[in-house]
Amino acid sequence: MREKLTKLKKTQEFKRVYSNGKTVANRFIVMYYMPNGLQVNRAGYSVSKKIGKSVVRNRVKRLLHESFRLLNSNLRQGYDVVFVARGKIAEADFHTLKESIEKLLKKTPLYEEKER
Repeated sequence: MREKLTKLKKTQEFKRVYSNGKTVANRFIVMYYMPNGLQVNRAGYSVSKKIGKSVVRNRVKRLLHESFRLLNSNLRQGYDVVFVARGKIAEADFHTLKESIEKLLKKTPLYEEKER
């Protein structure tokens, strides 16, 4: 069964993850994560104006969300995750971003390899 994936939207939710969460990073993304006490994972995406104009920023957010959605079935549920985009992310394609997110998730307690 597919687990539900919701988005973090409120500034207060982002601040809570930034201040209380743990961090892993690579050249494209900084990922903050922490348990949320719920039965679902929630994800938030932060892409600054340094990345590009709105079309580019929204594309990056869509790619990040889709990558995380596809990987969500391999994750433990009950975490808030915030992805912060770094400068070179605008040049990356979907598969590169998905691999990048998967490598970050494998460094955390969220990831659990499941049989297919």
